[in-house]
Amino acid sequence: MPELAEFLPMLALILAIGALAGVIAGLLGVGGGIVLVPAFFFAFEGLGYGPDGLMQICLATSLATIVVTSVRSVLGHHKRGAVDWNILKAWGPGIAVGAALGVVAASGLRNEVLMAIFGVLGLAVGLYMAFGRAEWRLGAQMPGRAGTIATSPVIGFLSVLMGIGGGSFGVPMMTLYGVPIHRAVATAAGFGVIIAVPAVIGFLLTPGEAAGRPPFTVGQVNIVAFVSVVAMTLITAPLGVKLAHAMDPKPLKRVFAVFIMVMALNMLRKALGF
Repeated sequence: MPELAEFLPMLALILAIGALAGVIAGLLGVGGGIVLVPAFFFAFEGLGYGPDGLMQICLATSLATIVVTSVRSVLGHHKRGAVDWNILKAWGPGIAVGAALGVVAASGLRNEVLMAIFGVLGLAVGLYMAFGRAEWRLGAQMPGRAGTIATSPVIGFLSVLMGIGGGSFGVPMMTLYGVPIHRAVATAAGFGVIIAVPAVIGFLLTPGEAAGRPPFTVGQVNIVAFVSVVAMTLITAPLGVKLAHAMDPKPLKRVFAVFIMVMALNMLRKALGF
């Protein structure tokens, strides 16, 4: 058992991270993983945990929170009739396979490689958020069977390597093929469930033997961070929703895109040893 003096600073930092992630999710409709993974990493590193295997813990714990938030989100969207279940049925199996392969890959990669992957992909997500246009299209309808088989595992695989749900890749992909934004967001919540559930099961069963791990880590999932973040997002996400209705979120989204790019570049910097 950790000493109280060691445990309390970690708990305080994680609670603050969860509160911020909840506000951002409610305000901008952005999944928490893109915030949680770097926040977990720098918090745990700053507290002296790791470094071996620290990125795996951050990815796995972020995905564990996404199980809860995505299930709540998809059920809420389903009540409004916004989820496209045909897309989920077509894309779900491939996404799940990609997520399982992502766990295998992430478990065997070094911290620096995972940080570099997060940095490059996070930079791409931030650039799309900042400069993407609603009228951009790759096609008039979703890809056919061959395109689905080729693309769906990639979404699951890359999402696990970043510790994120379905929104960051799923929403742009669907809107580029003409799916209305609200329907894309609702359906991407289902992607998040399909990505996170098999990934978390895999990470829970992955042994963690590295020294200096954060306390209360089971497999690769830190239970304290998981419970704290879920609890705080339940409290603060409604506040973010209220703020979204009280102000124009578009400028804030651009600011957040810059924030994501700064975090991604910082990850790349550390991955390259600078």
